Amino acid sequence: MKTILQAKDICKTFSNGSVQQHVLRNLNLEIREGDFAVIMGSSGSGKSTMLYSLSGIDRPTLGQVMYAGQDISHYSNDQLAIFRRNHCGFVFQQNYLNDTMDVLDNIMVSGLLVSKDRESIAKRAMELLLEVGLTEEVFHKFPAQLSGGEAQRAAIVRGLINEPEILFADEPTGALNSQNTEYVLDVLTRFHKSGQTIVMVTHDMRSARRGNRILYLKDGVITGELELGAYQSGDGQRHERLRGFLQEMGW
Repeated sequence: MKTILQAKDICKTFSNGSVQQHVLRNLNLEIREGDFAVIMGSSGSGKSTMLYSLSGIDRPTLGQVMYAGQDISHYSNDQLAIFRRNHCGFVFQQNYLNDTMDVLDNIMVSGLLVSKDRESIAKRAMELLLEVGLTEEVFHKFPAQLSGGEAQRAAIVRGLINEPEILFADEPTGALNSQNTEYVLDVLTRFHKSGQTIVMVTHDMRSARRGNRILYLKDGVITGELELGAYQSGDGQRHERLRGFLQEMGW
């Protein structure tokens, strides 16, 4: 598979006065087209920092992040904003929907940053909302009127509205109950099977086993990787392979 994103010896250091915290340490990674790459590790291992460095939300202290042959780690803030808008989608633990807009407008605002064709953006937004199981009745509800699962599915649609090459997800099920977690994971799995590249941070085994690659991060370094292959519902061996890998990593 073609490599679309590559980290080369990236380091991330935070300074607090004379104290320096080295969060990422000479980290190397390739994300391939069509991957569902899952980043796991204990709390404080650098998972979210790694995600933000790869996606252009933040920039590494040292090293390179290469996208399509271009080193985005030295882009200006404006260039990074354009890169994220044109190439990346984002889903976070909190849905960050605007409370003053209905669901459809929340999604269209993101789409209109890239295309001024309001009609085509509205059409794509409605198609995606239906695809994730949200009915037309939900289109004009406000975030406060949605369940947690409905709001997170709307947030996924917002992340996909501009047809990103990579969807970055940071603990997307972390604030959901068991049933809504399954709804959201089913949505992510369905888009991955249709070709969407996903990079997801999670601490949850049930979420992690949806990925085809598991990357284990410890003290800012990838210490292990597991290739799981495409997800199939009811594959008990998949769960056991993941559990064995995580035990080996000291999780």
